[in-house]
Amino acid sequence: MNITSRAITADAPIPLRYAEPGVGGENISPDLEWSDAPAGTRSFMVTCFDPDAPTGSGWWHWVVTDIPGGVTAIPEGGPLPAGARTWPTDYGYAGWGGPYPPPGPAHHYHVKVTALDVDRLDVADDASSAFARLTASFHILGSTEFVALFANPAS
Repeated sequence: MNITSRAITADAPIPLRYAEPGVGGENISPDLEWSDAPAGTRSFMVTCFDPDAPTGSGWWHWVVTDIPGGVTAIPEGGPLPAGARTWPTDYGYAGWGGPYPPPGPAHHYHVKVTALDVDRLDVADDASSAFARLTASFHILGSTEFVALFANPAS
C-alpha cells in the first residue's frame, strides 16, 4: 500500500493551518490518497497518532473507520465518504484533532491507512475510539503510513 498527502509531507513539518487553534492553527483535516490495497479489502481505517505526547500512552488525533473499500482518498477538510464513522480523539471530540504539543521538541505524527476485511466494524456508534481500534485490529489486511513533524510555535 502507498499513502500520500498534498497537505502534509512525510518527514517534514506539518503546516500550521492543520494544527489546533490553541497554537494558531485552523484545525483543518489533511487530504489523503492511498493506493495498492491488498486483495479482499472491503473498508479502510485512517488514523493519526502522536507517540511523543506526555501522557505515557501517546495521543490519538484522528480515527476514522468504515471507509468503503472503493474509496481511495479523503479531501482536505472533508467531507468523509458516505458510511464512514469518526471516533472521539483524545481531545474528547470526533473528527480531526490537529497537533497541539506542549513547547519543546517536535512531535512525530503517524498518519496511517489500514485495509480491513470487513465492510463495517461491528462496533456501536457510541463506543470508544479504543474499542473501534481494537475491533479493527482483528481485520487488518495491510497498512501504510508516513510520519510528519510538528513543534509548538511557542517553543
